[in-house]
Amino acid sequence: MKKVLLVLMAVALLTSCGKSLSGAGGEVTGVRSVAFNEPSPYGMVLIKRGSFEMGPADKDSLWGINPETKGVSFDAFWMDETEITNAKYRQFVYWVRDSIIRERLADPAYGGNDLFKITEDRYGEPVTPHLDWSRPIPWKRANEDELRAIESVYYVHPITGEKRLDEKQMVYKYEWYDYTGAALRKNRLDPGERVRNTDIQVNPNEVIMISKDTAYIDDDGNIINETLTRPLSGPWDFLHTRIVNIYPDETCWVNDFNNAYNEPYMRMYFQHPGYDDYPVVGVSWEQATAFCVWRTDMFKQSLNFPAGQAIEPFRLPTEGEWEYAARAGKNENKYPWSTDELQNAKGCFMANFKPGKGNYTEDGHLIPSRVGSFAPNQFGLYDMAGNVAEWTSTMYSESGPSQMSDMNPDLRYNAAKEDPYAMKKKVVRGGSWKDVAQFIRSDMRTFEYQNETRSYIGFRCARTQIGFSRSKGKK
Repeated sequence: MKKVLLVLMAVALLTSCGKSLSGAGGEVTGVRSVAFNEPSPYGMVLIKRGSFEMGPADKDSLWGINPETKGVSFDAFWMDETEITNAKYRQFVYWVRDSIIRERLADPAYGGNDLFKITEDRYGEPVTPHLDWSRPIPWKRANEDELRAIESVYYVHPITGEKRLDEKQMVYKYEWYDYTGAALRKNRLDPGERVRNTDIQVNPNEVIMISKDTAYIDDDGNIINETLTRPLSGPWDFLHTRIVNIYPDETCWVNDFNNAYNEPYMRMYFQHPGYDDYPVVGVSWEQATAFCVWRTDMFKQSLNFPAGQAIEPFRLPTEGEWEYAARAGKNENKYPWSTDELQNAKGCFMANFKPGKGNYTEDGHLIPSRVGSFAPNQFGLYDMAGNVAEWTSTMYSESGPSQMSDMNPDLRYNAAKEDPYAMKKKVVRGGSWKDVAQFIRSDMRTFEYQNETRSYIGFRCARTQIGFSRSKGKK
């Protein structure tokens, strides 16, 4: 009997790693998870936790801005120090392109003389297999069938003879799990868990309706995204699917401006290496969201994460996070800089915007400038005013912050295709190269529809920091 007691005591004094806990005295000492080091995301700045008054910095009778502010607090998060550039977004496009090619290399429909072959491009012109080695294709040798798969994602314009990537094929399919929807008590599978008020008798036969996004490509090659409304049946009801064409809308340059010669930007801005470090434009909120999902997958694949380890995703910043970051957490800042002046002591403009009526070039630029061309704010973020306006994750509402929580404020609505178009507005912040000074203020808010593309709207990513660094006497 004494031997059994000694063994039990020895087991009680061991951790899961077998280390003795001297002096534990039977107290709870905790169980530590497996530690792993997650590196700082490339090109991102850590915005430390803090609080400020969200909303207009002062009353402006000329523009009708009322100083309705709200005290809000934020946990620490990472934010891209610059807007996403053409070069970075092109990496996403080329990844989708190469993924399509890899699938077709394994598809017998793209090889073999006795099988169906793709021999025509989008204009019905014959495809002549050849390989342009200047493109970043990872193959050194290719036979005719492989070349056919590679060439199938390109087309030749029947009039100009210009060879281009077929943007209609650049589609990205992704899934996301709605943790919030699944966690709501009203959506619990067990009826007894939906109500905690013991005075209420729960109806075990109550039918709970949920909305689920699903997507597929029909027989004609059309992308079909639809929202299904159906009775709750299981956890799979909260797994959503979306298919997005992720190629930027290069025609936004001519559609945004009537009677203007912007054709060179339409043809060259996204493709020409001279614009590599310029912010990508012509990207909708839906495309920007897809980029964040892809970036999360790339980040996870690059790290040696433990099996089953959850990862905090890249995402668009919330409206509150964006304003907090732009104003460097200071209530008095109207702009990312600490004064109301638009020029520094040397007479240089502080941002890329439209200084005067019809004068776009006074600040040294006509269209968007290279990212980082102007000084950063006190948080180390570039171009938080002007250059291009930026998408946020937040649904636009006239009442703004008043509807949001005062802790990590945000307002989201996943609009279904059948919803009124007015419900598909997303908050856009920061103003752009085409806006006057009033509209590049950090405390100004506006909106755009989630499927719209503009030559003056881009984006940057954010990512919540998990945990925090220990410091002496500081939170």
